[in-house]
Amino acid sequence: MKKAILLTLIMMLSATTAFSADFAPTLLKLSADPVINYDFDGSDLDIPVQVSGTTAGIIFCVFTKEEAENIPFTHNGNLGWHMVNKIDTCVFYSTLKGFSVGANTITWDGKDQDGGVVPAGEYTYYLWDFDNLGTKQLVGKSIDSRICHDYRNEIQEIDENGLPIANPIIFGGTPTYGWPGPPFRWIIGNDPLDETLLATSNIPMTEGWGLEGDEVLHPTDFNYFYVKVRNTTSLTAGIQKFKWVPGGDCEMQSDFGNEGFSELHSTNGGGGQGPGVASDGEYLFACDENHWASNEPDSDFYIYDYDGYIISEIDLTTWWSNPDNFEAGAQMNGGPINFTERNGLVVLNAHASCMNNLVDPAGYLENDDIDDFWLWASGNGDYVLDHNFEDTAAIPWACNDYNVGPYKTSVATDANYFTLINAYGIGTISFGLLAPDGTGLGYFLFAGDTAGLKGGTLIVDSGTAFDGIYTDNQHTGGTRFERNEEKADQGLFFLGHDTISGVITNSVGVAEEAPAAFTVEQNAPNPFNPTTTITFSLEQAGDVSVDVLNVAGQRIDTLVDGFMDAGSHSAVWNASGFSAGVYFYTVKSGGHTKTMKMTLLK
Repeated sequence: MKKAILLTLIMMLSATTAFSADFAPTLLKLSADPVINYDFDGSDLDIPVQVSGTTAGIIFCVFTKEEAENIPFTHNGNLGWHMVNKIDTCVFYSTLKGFSVGANTITWDGKDQDGGVVPAGEYTYYLWDFDNLGTKQLVGKSIDSRICHDYRNEIQEIDENGLPIANPIIFGGTPTYGWPGPPFRWIIGNDPLDETLLATSNIPMTEGWGLEGDEVLHPTDFNYFYVKVRNTTSLTAGIQKFKWVPGGDCEMQSDFGNEGFSELHSTNGGGGQGPGVASDGEYLFACDENHWASNEPDSDFYIYDYDGYIISEIDLTTWWSNPDNFEAGAQMNGGPINFTERNGLVVLNAHASCMNNLVDPAGYLENDDIDDFWLWASGNGDYVLDHNFEDTAAIPWACNDYNVGPYKTSVATDANYFTLINAYGIGTISFGLLAPDGTGLGYFLFAGDTAGLKGGTLIVDSGTAFDGIYTDNQHTGGTRFERNEEKADQGLFFLGHDTISGVITNSVGVAEEAPAAFTVEQNAPNPFNPTTTITFSLEQAGDVSVDVLNVAGQRIDTLVDGFMDAGSHSAVWNASGFSAGVYFYTVKSGGHTKTMKMTLLK
């Protein structure tokens, strides 16, 4: 009898283990030649592309290269919808095309978006993709994805030392505007069904004050974080710093600012939805979001130091306030309500406006020139994320109008600054996509999505084993105005995504031209699984060796051992036969040696 009971327990344990597994997604990865020669003679250019992991819907883009300084405050497009300032701009973009795993070919006819032949020269090309056929993979069931709406979640991709985190951290859940809480933290890679792995806390508020929007972690110590707070009586707002206390009340840090409050700024109130706090690791950023609270132009961007004091206040009303819209019956102000930071640049958007911006706070501070703050602005005119573009629109082309779709519920940008904005309210779509210069590339659909509500999206794109798109499945509960939360599929989900870039040039042999010096670049991706590319340049021809070492300094693999011409070269390491951990690679040539670290994930 005892043996039977023991056997039953073992079988139950085995069954439980079988159904419990850590999150380990299949990554979608692209590879193509980094330098492609083309005569720009109107002939077709075939670009070999390798797709690994999953199927891919790919968009091919051609951009100017190193022409940014020659493009100051340029307006173009229908209605002057598009502004670019000191950034390279889109020459051509394709429609979304589906590709299978393995070898594929993308063909370009050498023409621009208007059908004209592109002049000979050097251009940057991009390949952007996502898994447009695959099913969303569950990341964490206990993450209440309703808080994705007008985003309450963020992902920390960089650790306290400035390196990619092997297992990025999802955090947020700040309970504002009636959306659920409490604040939480979740390690990507956890068992998606293990609710005990979700760490939660509480943020106690001083009487009269409430939370507003996203929080951000302290860059060098994740035990601390910052939140935006607002007082609806005094109409003031600011930032507070807290210590994270799992399972308890977070501790307000009284040594931050003035007795725990940053320097305050005035606010007209807004809807309490955001955008909260962001950071580039040097400064803290905050915004007003007075999208319905004021009949006067009012929108500002605040740059704080880490002591809690405002070092700059930037007027956003040029793009986010519109007296003509107000006079026509729409709203004066549109936000911003959402923002996201990537490598120092910040993307702004809002559900209440057609407007989207990319701004450079550090560039503005460095040069003390407001012209260096704005990089692009994308408003009405290209039909992507536009408001009131229909012939039947009651207020034609009014941008600041929260009574019409598309309702933009989040903003996420990848390492090449392609910006994905969840949207609903204008048919069966999942998101609108903007190119690195703000060009609208179109609306796209996650497989299986309906016209229902879209909560939001985040992107991990730092070379980890978890790179991809993180999104909700809220559409299953119906539209925003006709909801059935019992039918809504709660949790956060994953889909594959990648973006790469290279050069198209008419300079024959550009890859073999001698560089000014011997250089070795950081391998990419890093961390990686299982392959990574090591790129290096030789000042002159000669014998070259590229070796892989373990942490003990022992050579475990040789990638290159022979004669090479001067110029740029690359070597691929396939580490499928090696265990996860830290490794080093050494490139030697002509008396030059350089060793760099890389991380293999499994």
